[in-house]
Order: sequence, then structure tokens, then C-alpha cells
Amino acid sequence: MIDLETLRVAVAISSASLAIALGIGWHYSRTQTFLAHGALGVAVVVIGLTAMTLMGGLYTPWYNLTPFCIVLVGLSGIYSATRRFRSESSSILRPVVAAVSSVALALAPAIVNLSGVSALMLNGASGVILLLCAFESWRARKESRLAITANAFIYTLTGISFLSCSYVILIEQSWYLTTIPKNWAEDFNTVMSLIGATTIGALTLTLHHARSAALHKDEANTDPLTGVLNRRALFSRLEAVPSCEGHAVIMFDLDHFKQVNDQFGHEYGDSVLRQFALVLKQHLRNEDPIARLGGEEFCVVVKIEGRDNVQQIADRIRRAFVALRIPGGPQGNFATVSIGLALGSPEETFPAALRRADAALYEAKRSGRNQVQIASLRLVA
Repeated sequence: MIDLETLRVAVAISSASLAIALGIGWHYSRTQTFLAHGALGVAVVVIGLTAMTLMGGLYTPWYNLTPFCIVLVGLSGIYSATRRFRSESSSILRPVVAAVSSVALALAPAIVNLSGVSALMLNGASGVILLLCAFESWRARKESRLAITANAFIYTLTGISFLSCSYVILIEQSWYLTTIPKNWAEDFNTVMSLIGATTIGALTLTLHHARSAALHKDEANTDPLTGVLNRRALFSRLEAVPSCEGHAVIMFDLDHFKQVNDQFGHEYGDSVLRQFALVLKQHLRNEDPIARLGGEEFCVVVKIEGRDNVQQIADRIRRAFVALRIPGGPQGNFATVSIGLALGSPEETFPAALRRADAALYEAKRSGRNQVQIASLRLVA
């Protein structure tokens, strides 16, 4: 059997490797602040574990309390990291309060020489913080259910291992310790700490890489100016659909947009495009794909609930954009939009329906702009 001191050294080495890996990950992805919080928290834990190892079995209450308190502060940093993973806007107030209150509870009994009570408090506080980490991980499980559930499970087991150390002290009523405890709970805790450091670290890095891959995919499929889909993403989503039956393809083109850029500048024109994209988002459902095809052209695909209903949606978007009263039309008028609409026919592909919607859009432009034109129905032999 490997002795506990060797296992503690292994935990420290494993944790140090994890801290370095998290720090490197944050260096290349500064927006993922949970990596920085995790790296700092784990690094502080390593300092505490190293101090414990250097004691080499020596036991004096205050001498042993100090490194354990350092570990407790590091665990609070890891708690902050789990909160930041779930939401980047999470405040660090709760982790700070957890660290300060836990250390205070642990040190208070030591003042009156109740070193065993201090150890009970330290282990109990560590267990509670790790259970809070498990809870925060569980709350984020929608992002990657299997990996995050596994992470929450390991956090829970590690937290229970600390609580078991408190349980043994409580049952044995060891209010004053003169040696480092050696019992099944300490063994369980040391083994679980090693498993936790390696497994949680691997899962956290896996989740980071999965999130980065998803982010890069979103960036590749999103128009950076307006935040809607780009042309490639729209076509890749709908080109393989065998039929547009039951859906309508709507094309939008901002009127006189070249004059807007020439008169007010491209920065102002970009603002107009963003405002129109916002109008689309406000008047369409989340499941309706919205894409900017290029320049001032946009396309949406909506489910048909009646011809009149689709036309009303298109006209409502037109009127909402005009109601913004954005300077940009000719002769001092406000910016407007022309719309072409095609109702999907049986066995008609998306590109075919898009061509009909584009033809209807051209007709709306030719007929005076700022209106909705519906494409003639496709004849099927």
C-alpha cells in the first residue's frame, strides 16, 4: 500500500499540473475567466498541500492549522471558478464570504486550544464548499450533461470525504489533537482528493475545449455585424431539407442603402443594419432562422400558419422598421425596407423558394419600394 504522505505528494503534483493547464487555457482564452479563478484557486491549494507535506508528520495545532486554512482559501477560489463557468457575471462575493467565514470558524476554537474542534470545522467547511461546487456544476449541466454530471458527482464524493473526517472527530470526541489523525476517513479523504484533482481537472479542461469549439462554430456561422446567421449557415441548415412545403421564405432589402452609406458614412450604415436585425428578432420566433445574405439583404424562413398570417408578419416588420424613423431615405425621408415573400410549394427546395422570394423582392423594388410582394405560386406538374 502507498502511504498517505506519498498520496499527498501525488495530490500536490496533480493539482500543480492542473493549475498550470488552467492558467495556459486562460492565457489563450481571456474571456473564460473561470479558468483564471480555477488556476488561482488550485495554485493556492498546492501551496497549502506543499506546506502540509514539508511538516513530515510533525504536529502542533497552529502549525497544522495554517496550511489547512490556505487549502480552504484555495477551495473557495475553485468554488468561484464553478460559479464563473455557469455565468461569467457571477460575483466573487459569495466565495470571499465562504473563505473568510470558514477560516474564522476554524481558527476560533484554536484560540482556546480546541485543536480537534478546529480540525472538525476545517474539514466540515471544506466539504461544504466542495458540495457548493457540485451544486454550481449541476446547475450548468445543460451545456454538457454527461461531463458536468460526472464533475458534480466527483465534487460531491470529495466533499463527503472531508465531511467524513469531521464525522470521525465528532464521534470520537477528539476535541484536542496531539497527532495527525490516522483513520479510515483520512485515508478516504486523501484518495478522493487525488481522484478529484485528476478527474475534475481533466473534465474541466474537456468542458473548456468543448465550449471553445462551440464558440468557434457559432462565430463561423454568425454575421459579426448583426449577430444573425450568415449566408453559409442558412444554406447549410436548409439546403438539405427536401421540401419547403409548410414554410415561407421572406427576403428583405433596405431601400436606398447605398445612399445611406454615401451620405452618412459606413459606420452609420452599420448601425442601421443592426437596428433592422433587432426588429427582425423582435417580431419573429426563436426557431425562425434569420440570416444576413450580404450587404443590406436579409432572409428569414417562417412556418406557414395561413397566407394572410405570413403577409401580416412581413408587413408588421416593414412598419416597425419605418416607425424607428431612421434618417436615411432620399429627400430627407426615413429608412424603409422592401420585402419579397414566397410560400413553399410541395417538393420545392429552399434554393428554389429563395429564388422566387428574390424575384418578388425585385418586383417590390420596381413597384416603388417600402412594400410587400408575394411571389406567384410554383406550378407543379
